[in-house]
Amino acid sequence: MDRRAMRGALLTMLGGVLWGFSGTCGQFLLQKKGLTSEFLVPVRLLSAGAILLLICMLRERGRVFDILCRDAKAIAAFAVFGMSMCQYTYFSAIAASNAGTATVLQYTGPVLILVYLSLRGRRLPRPAELLAIALALLGTFLLATHGQPGSMVLSGRALFWGLLSAVALAIYTVQPGRLLREYGSAVVTAWGMLLGGAVLCLVFRPFSMQVSLDGEVLLAMGIIVLLGTVAAFSAYMEGIRCVGPKKGSLYASVEPVSAAVFSSLLMGARFTGMDLAGFACILSTIFLLALDKME
Repeated sequence: MDRRAMRGALLTMLGGVLWGFSGTCGQFLLQKKGLTSEFLVPVRLLSAGAILLLICMLRERGRVFDILCRDAKAIAAFAVFGMSMCQYTYFSAIAASNAGTATVLQYTGPVLILVYLSLRGRRLPRPAELLAIALALLGTFLLATHGQPGSMVLSGRALFWGLLSAVALAIYTVQPGRLLREYGSAVVTAWGMLLGGAVLCLVFRPFSMQVSLDGEVLLAMGIIVLLGTVAAFSAYMEGIRCVGPKKGSLYASVEPVSAAVFSSLLMGARFTGMDLAGFACILSTIFLLALDKME
């Protein structure tokens, strides 16, 4: 592996680790500090979106506003149904379970994308794709029941929000395809966060909520916004530039593993052998689908 490829691999993995750590910080705020997704998600999106947009403006100046003039409806749809829905359902899943489980459940999203594309293209999935679908279903079954039909070990609320976050991730990934090609991921993500955060602020009114903002809360919020969003996104995008999106997505799949590790070490989350088997089934789908695309 040459130096450019090594740098790209390290940066994309760093982005995944920071995302995983951010999820655990979110778990801390939601489960230990009494914050709600209705407060955390709008504030996070609005703050991170403003910072990312400022960075884009420094790099590209007035061009960052082109998307509002030419594709206002498309970026608004992405902000509401992609970005804000993805983040709100994800943190709601964390609140109902833990960062590791919520992140792994969200990673069934690529399989949903596969099913959608197969139906749209009116084609049968290839063998590797069928195996990925089966593993995703098996992994979800193991997480929810520990292999015992009729016995739920994962709360219905956690399963609902986790699977809904996978649907949101699929929308988040597929819907802005044309926007990403025309305006770049940094601009699309910045506006998606800023507009999505603004919409959620109108819906939930987080700034009117009574929240105790002590030092631990401010530190965790700062980590989520600065490290888990701005730094993680910047590292991931630079890594993608070095190694390409296919390999980059493989390296970034360290995110759910890091979320589970941080959740266990910092929040005391306990995972059984069945949980780990479910994690392995779902995460293996990422490698199957990525390797199938590389062939």
